[in-house]
Amino acid sequence: METTSGEAIFTHTQVAALRMCIAALFLLPIAFKALRKLSGRNIWKLAIVGLLGNFAPAFLFTFAETGISTGYAGMLNSCTPIFALIIGFTVFQNRLNGWQILGVVIGTMGIVGLTFSGQNVSLNGSFIHVGAVVLATLGYAISLNTIKYTLQHLKSSEITALSFLIILLPGIPLVFFSGAFETIHSNPHAWTGLGYIAILSVIGTSFAVILFNRLISNASILFASSVTYLIPVVALLIGIGFNEQINAYQIISMIVILSGVFVANVVGRKKAKEMLPR
Repeated sequence: METTSGEAIFTHTQVAALRMCIAALFLLPIAFKALRKLSGRNIWKLAIVGLLGNFAPAFLFTFAETGISTGYAGMLNSCTPIFALIIGFTVFQNRLNGWQILGVVIGTMGIVGLTFSGQNVSLNGSFIHVGAVVLATLGYAISLNTIKYTLQHLKSSEITALSFLIILLPGIPLVFFSGAFETIHSNPHAWTGLGYIAILSVIGTSFAVILFNRLISNASILFASSVTYLIPVVALLIGIGFNEQINAYQIISMIVILSGVFVANVVGRKKAKEMLPR
C-alpha cells in the first residue's frame, strides 16, 4: 500500500493480515448465526477453505506482487483450473469428458500466448514470486474442491463466514506482530490506506468470496474455476487506463482463452448431458 507519491504505507504482510481480519470481523454476525452448524466433522473442512482458499493466498499474492506486476500475477492465477481438475480427479474421483479437458488445454494455451505477448507485463522478481502465485492457485483449487464435494449442506454465506471466523484466530496475532498498529499510529497516511484496505476487505473479499462460493455450490468445478481465465483479460483491459497498449497478439490470445472457456463449459457440459442414460 503506497501514497500518491509512491511512499510505502503498509508492508505486504500488513496488508494481507489487515484484509483478512477486517473481512472476518465484517462477517462475524453471519458467523455467530451459523455457529450451530459448526461441528467436529466439518470444522477441519472449513479450516481448509479458510486457510488454503483465503488466508494463505492473501499473503502469497501480496508478497508476489512485490516482485512481479499485477497483470502477470493475474495471468498466473489461471493455473487454478488445471489444479482443480487434477485434485478433483485424483482426490474426489470427478470424471471429465474429453471436451472439457480440451477446453482447459485450449484456455491454457491462450494464457501462455497472452503471457508472452504482453509488452508491459514482465517478470521483474525472482521465481520465488512466481512460485508464490502458483502455490496460491493450488490453495484455491483445494478449497473449491472441498466446498463442492464436502460442504454442500451449508449456504455459501455460512461457508464464507465460518471459514473466516477460523482464520481470525491466526489473523489477529499477525496484525499485532506485523507492526500494523505502529504504522497506523506513526504514518499520517495510514488511515487513508486503511480505508482502502477496508473497502477491499468488504467488497473484494467478503462479498466476492460469498458469491464465488455460491457459484461453486451451484455449478461444476470446471465452470467455477474457469472464470479465472477471464482475470488476465480484465487485468490487461484495466491496464488501458494506465496507458498500456493492447496489440493484435494479445487480442488473439484473449479469443483463444474465451474459446477454451466455451469448449469446456458449453460444449463439454452439453456432451456430458448427451451421454447420460435416458
